[in-house]
Amino acid sequence: MESTKLSYDQEWVIQISRAIEEGLEESDEEGVPVSIFSVPKSLISFKPEAYIPQLIALGPYHHQRLELFEMEHYKLTSAKRLQKNLHPIKFCHLVNHIAESDSTLRACYHRFLEFDRETLAWMFAIDTSFLLEYLHTYSAKTEGSLVRISSKMAHLIDHTRRKTAHHAIVGDIIMLENQIPLFLLREVHKFFLLHEDHDQALATMLMGFCKDLLPIKYINYQHFREECFERAHLLELLYHMFAPKLQLVPDCEQEEPKADEEIGWFRKALKSFLAALIYINLAPLRLLSKICKSKAIMLLVTLPFTILSYVLHLGNKGTWKVHLRSCCGLESINFDNCCGKFYLPVIHLDDNSEVVLRNLVAYEACIAPEVMIFTRYTELMNGIIDGEEDVRILREAGIILNRLKSDEEVATLWNGMAKSVRVTKVHILDKAIEGANTYYSGSWKVRMIVAMKKYVFGSWPCLTFLAANTLILLSTLQAACTMYNCSKIFKAL
Repeated sequence: MESTKLSYDQEWVIQISRAIEEGLEESDEEGVPVSIFSVPKSLISFKPEAYIPQLIALGPYHHQRLELFEMEHYKLTSAKRLQKNLHPIKFCHLVNHIAESDSTLRACYHRFLEFDRETLAWMFAIDTSFLLEYLHTYSAKTEGSLVRISSKMAHLIDHTRRKTAHHAIVGDIIMLENQIPLFLLREVHKFFLLHEDHDQALATMLMGFCKDLLPIKYINYQHFREECFERAHLLELLYHMFAPKLQLVPDCEQEEPKADEEIGWFRKALKSFLAALIYINLAPLRLLSKICKSKAIMLLVTLPFTILSYVLHLGNKGTWKVHLRSCCGLESINFDNCCGKFYLPVIHLDDNSEVVLRNLVAYEACIAPEVMIFTRYTELMNGIIDGEEDVRILREAGIILNRLKSDEEVATLWNGMAKSVRVTKVHILDKAIEGANTYYSGSWKVRMIVAMKKYVFGSWPCLTFLAANTLILLSTLQAACTMYNCSKIFKAL
């Protein structure tokens, strides 16, 4: 045991000393921002499978996981196909080329990478070969050896993008911890196409990938080629395509509980009390109606309960609902106070949407931008959607295009999306939310519920005392009438 520990310590010292020596000779990593992070534990604890690769590992973070080892065979198949395209150049030449960028590659990752230079270069060469073969399914071209998928890979990758395995792979590819630097993807791609416009071909593939995966499709692709290679990796490319750059607004102060939540809690408590009160007093009320030979007393006694129940029922139907309209993107979210229209971007949801959305939130949390607009957007949608009824309204309004099994799955997707993430004010979204809340608060139904909360529920001890005495009085009256046969007395009168 001691000898094993000693050899491990010696290996660690060798690696560290080598890294320091190489750092003195090279300064490529200076100025290279960290872009590939570990997902915060506060996020990963809610749904680990949305952040941890389930089928394939790309890059160093999950390279040694045994449950993903099966896919190594298919990654080697992609590397062999690349070797054929490189002929007479050998694959090891590509590995050596990647090794020259070792310090720059390491600087992209938040974690310390324990692999030596050669191991890391081979890892990146093989993983990038597979990623490029996968991305070729999004190419506009339909001919050429690179576009044809080998028979060994046909069950995993296809141009129609309909196979289950294909969707499972894309879910892993877009995860934050599974990213490969885009500059490396660009360099390796040059070894594929020796006589063509490398950047144009790769930009076409990346554009097809983004179009297929982006939840919000309204994107300006006019300057895509010039801008796409400025991004660090695929997830960052997705993020910057529809997260507009906005100015910073000071951090949010501690927000008061939402009016909807307070009203919902009050409504449930009051409805439960009314139901119990009516049930308990059903027998005395029937007795009173028999005694008086009329339903007048029954009507008078139950009328307040009926009105309260009706108002609460209206509140339960979602009085916040306004006229929903679609808009172009996150920066176009708006609420029109004049006509009560809420403008929201159209969002496409499918099997990979939750993984995409959650990893975009995780990436935004890691880079800590001045304005966390995407996180704020997920909070807005989470606030609007409580259940499948809300999803149905948004779907019928054309805001949500649902390709999942049910509206209930969509509601589950949004609930809790942005938990444990620092939030900043986003002027555009906050203004729309404030306008919708003001419009909602001006409704007479909401005013009535708020008034009930303030004046009725605020007097709860008094109401409880009166209800208890009423029950005692009615019970006493019932017992007396049973004993003295009140119905005959009233007939005589």
